[in-house]
Amino acid sequence: MTEPLWTSADIAAATHGRQSGPSFVAGGITIDSREVAPGDLFVALADARDGHDFIPAALAAGAAGSLVSKATPGPAVVTADTLVALANLGAAARDRAPATRRGAVTGSVGKTSVTQVVLAGLKLAGDAHGSVKSFNNHIGVPLTLARMPRTTRRAVFEMGMNHAGEIAPLSRLVRPHAVAITNVEAVHMENFADGVAGVARAKAEIFEGLEARGAAILNADNSWTAELTRAAEAKGARVRSFGAAAGADARLVSFSATPHGAEVKSLIDGAPLDYTLRQSAPHWGPMSLCALLMLDALGVDLDLAVRALAEFEPLAGRGVTMTLQGPRGAFTLVDESYNASPVSVAAALNALGARPAQGRHIAALTDMLELGGDASARHAALASDIDAAGVDLVFCAGPLMRALWEALPKDRRGAWAPSAADLAPVLNAVVAAGDVVMIKGSKASKASLLVQELVTLSEAA
Repeated sequence: MTEPLWTSADIAAATHGRQSGPSFVAGGITIDSREVAPGDLFVALADARDGHDFIPAALAAGAAGSLVSKATPGPAVVTADTLVALANLGAAARDRAPATRRGAVTGSVGKTSVTQVVLAGLKLAGDAHGSVKSFNNHIGVPLTLARMPRTTRRAVFEMGMNHAGEIAPLSRLVRPHAVAITNVEAVHMENFADGVAGVARAKAEIFEGLEARGAAILNADNSWTAELTRAAEAKGARVRSFGAAAGADARLVSFSATPHGAEVKSLIDGAPLDYTLRQSAPHWGPMSLCALLMLDALGVDLDLAVRALAEFEPLAGRGVTMTLQGPRGAFTLVDESYNASPVSVAAALNALGARPAQGRHIAALTDMLELGGDASARHAALASDIDAAGVDLVFCAGPLMRALWEALPKDRRGAWAPSAADLAPVLNAVVAAGDVVMIKGSKASKASLLVQELVTLSEAA
């Protein structure tokens, strides 16, 4: 019989709460009443709406009980503050599994993909646990930790931020044995008065909870590597590096796109290692090496790590490729819509230009957000990346992307529209047979809506 994730008595002890109503056993945890599975613990958080209002719906969906901060119907554990209680539950999950090797990943670009490929490798090596989706903030990390079964051998957690001081408490909560910073770039700039230097310091907070002599895996090609190395070593970390730079512990020798992904040649501690990927974007070269070092630090054999890389499929909104039918014929859509920053857009454009195409290479871009006072200039600067990648035609949506539109030469201008929804029918009418279309933009600027609209139009064709 499978051991329960939590009993109500264990929840009460971990959260300094008290049981209300009948005792219960929980097999999972959720904070969203719409996602309740039978037997879950429903945590009533006070966010945009008070989670206590959804307890009846959670119970009707089969929740075993609730974690609450005020009187409620049904079985419950009552605490003073449910968010604090969730963190305490996560700490208890960590402490009851002392043999678990834990890793943590952050970075301006690529942290979700690296976290998920590391998790895939951990699963090949035994009982594993890790972040789902992008559960990387002050709610998502404690929730992920609280969901960790006591039998877990290895786990990996994604950690994100858009302000200083957000990663440090997450790292102290998880207490990782290995951490990785994929890179430091000009992302979330509006929240840092000193620009990228502030971003680098915020990312370095991941070292705060690192266990003694833990591994810190850093990008040897990044301009902030020296500062991050000093910060890691100040915490007693063993620094391991990845990238194309000479001297990197995991060194990228070559990255070659293929019809089905890419072939990578590398040197791991000086020994040659060749492997394949199902991703063709060039940034997957260094990111795959980051994952290899993380898996090694968490005790996964190299052959399993390479297998995980070879089998890993692109994540939704991060390079998924599909064939759609437009009014002028079938075309290829590359969905990079999950999020965007200047560096990730440049990488996506580079990958687009490298893709084989019978027709044109077309980019459809929505606004990049949280870039600070020079956001318009950063959008306009993408014109040089577009030129370098050899992209044939560019479609833009949003007020900030107007700056890029105006910076483009006329022969590269597809169309500009005030929103993603407005751009979709225009783009669909222009795309022709054999074209490759890449869509990218910030989450809040609805780049994913552009993808959805094109898929809908294709299905209706």
